[in-house]
Amino acid sequence: MPHPKRRHSTTRRDKRRTHDKLSMPHFAVCPTTGELHLPHRAYWHEDKLYYKGKVVMERNAS
Repeated sequence: MPHPKRRHSTTRRDKRRTHDKLSMPHFAVCPTTGELHLPHRAYWHEDKLYYKGKVVMERNAS
């Protein structure tokens, strides 16, 4: 089995490992509603759009 002749830098190692994090999305829990959602994204809950635990917009019932 081949072994590296010289040590790889930590930057090079970390660049290679960045792709492992894309396999499973992480979820955050909203402190207001308790809903699971993707972090740093707005989400709908009971006809209201929430972002950072605050109501940003309401859906019109038309």
